[in-house]
Amino acid sequence: MRLIIREGADTTAEYVAEYIIERINTFSPTAANPFVLGLPTGSSPIPVYRALVVAHKMARVSFRHVVTFNMDEYVGLPREHPESYHSFMHTYLFNHIDIDLSNINMLDGNAINLQQECAMYEAKIKKYGGIQLFLGGVGSDGHIAFNEPGSSLSSRTRLKSLAYETMLANARFFDGNMSMVPRMALTVGVQTIMDAKEVVIIATGTTKALAIQSAIEGGVNHMHTLSCLQLHPCSLLVVDEDATMELKVKTVAVSDRFKMLMGSSLT
Repeated sequence: MRLIIREGADTTAEYVAEYIIERINTFSPTAANPFVLGLPTGSSPIPVYRALVVAHKMARVSFRHVVTFNMDEYVGLPREHPESYHSFMHTYLFNHIDIDLSNINMLDGNAINLQQECAMYEAKIKKYGGIQLFLGGVGSDGHIAFNEPGSSLSSRTRLKSLAYETMLANARFFDGNMSMVPRMALTVGVQTIMDAKEVVIIATGTTKALAIQSAIEGGVNHMHTLSCLQLHPCSLLVVDEDATMELKVKTVAVSDRFKMLMGSSLT
Protein backbone atom coordinates (compact mmCIF):
# COMPACT_ATOMS: atom_id res chain seq x y z
CA MET A 1 0.00 0.00 0.00
CA ARG A 2 1.38 3.38 -1.02
CA LEU A 3 0.38 6.67 0.59
CA ILE A 4 0.44 9.93 -1.37
CA ILE A 5 -0.13 13.14 0.59
CA ARG A 6 -1.28 16.41 -0.93
CA GLU A 7 -1.87 19.71 0.81
CA GLY A 8 -5.62 20.09 0.31
CA ALA A 9 -8.72 18.49 -1.15
CA ASP A 10 -8.33 20.17 -4.56
CA THR A 11 -4.74 19.09 -5.10
CA THR A 12 -5.59 15.61 -3.87
CA ALA A 13 -8.39 15.30 -6.43
CA GLU A 14 -6.14 16.69 -9.16
CA TYR A 15 -3.51 14.06 -8.41
CA VAL A 16 -6.07 11.25 -8.62
CA ALA A 17 -7.56 12.57 -11.85
CA GLU A 18 -4.12 12.83 -13.47
CA TYR A 19 -3.30 9.32 -12.28
CA ILE A 20 -6.43 7.93 -13.95
CA ILE A 21 -5.78 9.89 -17.14
CA GLU A 22 -2.23 8.54 -17.33
CA ARG A 23 -3.44 4.98 -16.78
CA ILE A 24 -6.10 5.20 -19.49
CA ASN A 25 -3.78 6.83 -22.03
CA THR A 26 -0.96 4.38 -21.35
CA PHE A 27 -3.36 1.45 -21.74
CA SER A 28 -4.46 2.81 -25.16
CA PRO A 29 -7.89 1.17 -25.03
CA THR A 30 -9.73 -0.03 -28.11
CA ALA A 31 -13.22 -1.37 -28.74
CA ALA A 32 -11.82 -4.90 -28.60
CA ASN A 33 -9.66 -4.19 -25.54
CA PRO A 34 -11.37 -1.54 -23.38
CA PHE A 35 -10.04 -0.03 -20.17
CA VAL A 36 -12.28 -1.26 -17.33
CA LEU A 37 -12.71 1.36 -14.63
CA GLY A 38 -14.45 0.94 -11.27
CA LEU A 39 -16.11 4.09 -9.92
CA PRO A 40 -17.55 5.36 -6.61
CA THR A 41 -20.06 7.99 -5.59
CA GLY A 42 -19.97 10.36 -2.61
CA SER A 43 -18.49 13.78 -1.99
CA SER A 44 -14.80 12.84 -2.27
CA PRO A 45 -14.81 11.81 -5.97
CA ILE A 46 -16.81 14.84 -7.18
CA PRO A 47 -13.72 17.06 -7.71
CA VAL A 48 -12.00 14.09 -9.39
CA TYR A 49 -14.88 13.81 -11.85
CA ARG A 50 -14.82 17.54 -12.50
CA ALA A 51 -11.12 17.35 -13.30
CA LEU A 52 -11.70 14.40 -15.63
CA VAL A 53 -14.43 16.31 -17.45
CA VAL A 54 -12.11 19.30 -17.92
CA ALA A 55 -9.34 17.02 -19.20
CA HIS A 56 -11.76 15.39 -21.65
CA LYS A 57 -12.91 18.76 -22.99
CA MET A 58 -9.26 19.66 -23.52
CA ALA A 59 -8.86 16.43 -25.52
CA ARG A 60 -6.38 15.06 -23.00
CA VAL A 61 -8.34 11.85 -22.46
CA SER A 62 -11.13 9.94 -24.17
CA PHE A 63 -13.62 7.58 -22.54
CA ARG A 64 -14.86 6.16 -25.84
CA HIS A 65 -13.30 2.78 -25.11
CA VAL A 66 -13.66 2.84 -21.33
CA VAL A 67 -16.08 0.43 -19.62
CA THR A 68 -17.24 1.43 -16.13
CA PHE A 69 -18.62 -0.51 -13.17
CA ASN A 70 -20.00 1.46 -10.26
CA MET A 71 -19.49 0.29 -6.70
CA ASP A 72 -23.03 0.44 -5.39
CA GLU A 73 -26.63 1.60 -5.59
CA TYR A 74 -29.46 2.14 -3.14
CA VAL A 75 -32.27 -0.43 -3.04
CA GLY A 76 -35.76 0.84 -3.76
CA LEU A 77 -34.79 4.38 -4.75
CA PRO A 78 -36.17 5.25 -8.21
CA ARG A 79 -33.47 5.46 -10.85
CA GLU A 80 -34.57 9.02 -11.67
CA HIS A 81 -34.36 10.17 -8.03
CA PRO A 82 -31.74 12.95 -7.75
CA GLU A 83 -29.96 11.03 -4.98
CA SER A 84 -29.80 7.69 -6.78
CA TYR A 85 -26.27 6.80 -7.77
CA HIS A 86 -27.45 6.47 -11.35
CA SER A 87 -28.41 10.17 -11.30
CA PHE A 88 -25.22 11.09 -9.45
CA MET A 89 -22.92 9.53 -12.02
CA HIS A 90 -24.69 11.06 -15.00
CA THR A 91 -24.80 14.47 -13.33
CA TYR A 92 -21.13 14.61 -12.40
CA LEU A 93 -19.45 12.53 -15.10
CA PHE A 94 -21.27 10.55 -17.78
CA ASN A 95 -23.28 13.44 -19.24
CA HIS A 96 -20.06 15.36 -19.91
CA ILE A 97 -17.74 12.83 -21.53
CA ASP A 98 -17.69 10.70 -24.69
CA ILE A 99 -18.45 7.38 -23.01
CA ASP A 100 -20.69 4.94 -24.88
CA LEU A 101 -23.82 4.48 -22.77
CA SER A 102 -23.68 0.73 -23.40
CA ASN A 103 -20.31 0.69 -21.61
CA ILE A 104 -21.80 2.03 -18.36
CA ASN A 105 -22.60 -0.67 -15.82
CA MET A 106 -24.54 0.10 -12.65
CA LEU A 107 -26.35 -2.12 -10.20
CA ASP A 108 -30.14 -2.02 -10.40
CA GLY A 109 -31.54 -1.46 -6.92
CA ASN A 110 -35.05 -2.04 -8.25
CA ALA A 111 -34.38 -5.41 -9.89
CA ILE A 112 -37.05 -8.05 -9.29
CA ASN A 113 -34.41 -10.53 -8.12
CA LEU A 114 -31.67 -8.66 -6.27
CA GLN A 115 -29.51 -11.73 -5.67
CA GLN A 116 -29.59 -12.54 -9.37
CA GLU A 117 -28.72 -8.93 -10.16
CA CYS A 118 -25.62 -9.19 -7.98
CA ALA A 119 -24.55 -12.50 -9.52
CA MET A 120 -24.96 -11.10 -13.03
CA TYR A 121 -22.85 -8.06 -12.08
CA GLU A 122 -19.98 -10.25 -10.90
CA ALA A 123 -20.27 -12.35 -14.05
CA LYS A 124 -20.12 -9.28 -16.28
CA ILE A 125 -17.00 -8.00 -14.56
CA LYS A 126 -15.41 -11.41 -15.13
CA LYS A 127 -16.51 -11.35 -18.77
CA TYR A 128 -14.45 -8.17 -19.29
CA GLY A 129 -11.40 -9.78 -17.73
CA GLY A 130 -11.73 -7.95 -14.44
CA ILE A 131 -11.38 -4.32 -13.44
CA GLN A 132 -8.16 -2.56 -14.43
CA LEU A 133 -8.41 0.26 -11.88
CA PHE A 134 -10.95 0.63 -9.10
CA LEU A 135 -11.33 4.16 -7.73
CA GLY A 136 -12.93 4.40 -4.31
CA GLY A 137 -13.58 6.57 -1.32
CA VAL A 138 -13.76 5.63 2.34
CA GLY A 139 -16.33 6.17 5.06
CA SER A 140 -15.42 7.74 8.37
CA ASP A 141 -15.64 4.27 9.94
CA GLY A 142 -13.20 2.81 7.41
CA HIS A 143 -15.66 1.12 5.07
CA ILE A 144 -15.25 0.92 1.28
CA ALA A 145 -18.26 0.79 -1.02
CA PHE A 146 -21.06 -0.33 1.31
CA ASN A 147 -18.89 -2.97 2.97
CA GLU A 148 -19.76 -1.81 6.46
CA PRO A 149 -17.81 -2.77 9.59
CA GLY A 150 -18.05 -6.52 10.08
CA SER A 151 -18.25 -7.32 6.36
CA SER A 152 -16.44 -10.42 5.19
CA LEU A 153 -13.16 -9.68 3.47
CA SER A 154 -14.02 -12.44 0.98
CA SER A 155 -17.41 -10.90 0.14
CA ARG A 156 -18.74 -10.46 -3.38
CA THR A 157 -21.41 -8.21 -4.85
CA ARG A 158 -24.49 -8.58 -2.66
CA LEU A 159 -27.44 -7.00 -0.86
CA LYS A 160 -26.32 -5.17 2.26
CA SER A 161 -28.07 -3.37 5.09
CA LEU A 162 -26.54 0.02 5.87
CA ALA A 163 -25.03 0.85 9.23
CA TYR A 164 -26.63 3.63 11.26
CA GLU A 165 -23.47 5.75 10.94
CA THR A 166 -23.61 5.46 7.14
CA MET A 167 -27.28 6.40 7.04
CA LEU A 168 -26.58 9.34 9.34
CA ALA A 169 -23.73 10.52 7.10
CA ASN A 170 -25.89 10.18 3.98
CA ALA A 171 -28.85 11.99 5.51
CA ARG A 172 -27.31 15.29 4.38
CA PHE A 173 -28.23 14.30 0.84
CA PHE A 174 -31.88 13.83 1.90
CA ASP A 175 -32.40 17.21 3.58
CA GLY A 176 -31.18 15.75 6.85
CA ASN A 177 -34.20 13.44 7.07
CA MET A 178 -33.04 10.02 8.24
CA SER A 179 -36.40 8.47 7.40
CA MET A 180 -35.79 9.22 3.71
CA VAL A 181 -32.40 7.47 3.57
CA PRO A 182 -32.61 3.96 2.07
CA ARG A 183 -31.78 1.22 4.56
CA MET A 184 -30.45 -1.26 2.00
CA ALA A 185 -28.05 -1.14 -0.91
CA LEU A 186 -26.43 -3.36 -3.50
CA THR A 187 -22.66 -3.20 -3.29
CA VAL A 188 -19.59 -4.82 -4.74
CA GLY A 189 -17.80 -6.95 -2.17
CA VAL A 190 -14.40 -6.51 -0.60
CA GLN A 191 -13.02 -9.35 -2.72
CA THR A 192 -14.56 -7.78 -5.84
CA ILE A 193 -12.46 -4.69 -5.16
CA MET A 194 -9.38 -6.71 -4.24
CA ASP A 195 -9.59 -8.55 -7.57
CA ALA A 196 -8.98 -5.30 -9.46
CA LYS A 197 -5.50 -5.00 -10.90
CA GLU A 198 -5.11 -1.65 -9.17
CA VAL A 199 -7.06 0.16 -6.44
CA VAL A 200 -6.88 3.92 -5.82
CA ILE A 201 -8.58 5.42 -2.76
CA ILE A 202 -9.14 9.15 -2.21
CA ALA A 203 -9.73 10.52 1.29
CA THR A 204 -9.86 14.15 2.37
CA GLY A 205 -10.70 15.97 5.57
CA THR A 206 -10.29 15.33 9.28
CA THR A 207 -13.42 13.15 9.37
CA LYS A 208 -11.47 10.50 7.43
CA ALA A 209 -8.35 10.70 9.63
CA LEU A 210 -9.21 7.80 11.95
CA ALA A 211 -10.16 5.60 9.00
CA ILE A 212 -6.84 6.31 7.30
CA GLN A 213 -4.91 5.69 10.52
CA SER A 214 -6.63 2.33 11.03
CA ALA A 215 -6.09 1.28 7.42
CA ILE A 216 -2.40 2.13 7.40
CA GLU A 217 -1.15 1.54 10.93
CA GLY A 218 -3.63 -1.05 12.18
CA GLY A 219 -3.90 -4.68 11.21
CA VAL A 220 -6.10 -6.10 8.48
CA ASN A 221 -9.51 -6.03 10.10
CA HIS A 222 -13.03 -6.76 8.88
CA MET A 223 -14.24 -3.94 11.14
CA HIS A 224 -12.30 -1.50 8.92
CA THR A 225 -12.66 -2.96 5.44
CA LEU A 226 -10.32 -0.41 3.87
CA SER A 227 -7.49 -2.16 5.74
CA CYS A 228 -7.73 -5.08 3.30
CA LEU A 229 -5.74 -2.99 0.83
CA GLN A 230 -2.66 -3.78 2.89
CA LEU A 231 -2.86 -7.15 1.11
CA HIS A 232 -3.32 -5.74 -2.38
CA PRO A 233 -0.22 -5.80 -4.61
CA CYS A 234 -1.00 -2.44 -6.21
CA SER A 235 -3.03 -0.16 -3.95
CA LEU A 236 -2.70 3.58 -3.53
CA LEU A 237 -4.16 5.93 -0.91
CA VAL A 238 -4.21 9.59 -1.94
CA VAL A 239 -5.05 11.88 0.97
CA ASP A 240 -4.83 15.51 1.99
CA GLU A 241 -2.97 16.76 5.06
CA ASP A 242 -6.11 16.80 7.21
CA ALA A 243 -6.67 13.10 6.61
CA THR A 244 -3.23 12.29 8.10
CA MET A 245 -3.89 13.96 11.45
CA GLU A 246 -4.27 10.69 13.38
CA LEU A 247 -1.22 8.94 11.91
CA LYS A 248 1.44 8.10 14.45
CA VAL A 249 4.38 7.71 12.04
CA LYS A 250 6.62 10.66 12.89
CA THR A 251 7.60 11.55 9.34
CA VAL A 252 3.90 12.02 8.58
CA ALA A 253 2.54 13.35 11.86
CA VAL A 254 5.13 16.09 12.45
CA SER A 255 3.73 19.12 10.60
CA ASP A 256 7.16 20.81 10.36
CA ARG A 257 8.23 18.04 8.01
CA PHE A 258 5.08 18.03 5.91
CA LYS A 259 6.59 20.03 3.06
CA MET A 260 9.27 17.38 2.74
CA LEU A 261 6.54 14.80 2.19
CA MET A 262 4.69 16.57 -0.61
CA GLY A 263 4.76 14.23 -3.55
CA SER A 264 6.48 11.47 -1.59
CA SER A 265 5.11 7.99 -0.97
CA LEU A 266 5.34 5.61 1.94
CA THR A 267 5.30 1.87 1.40
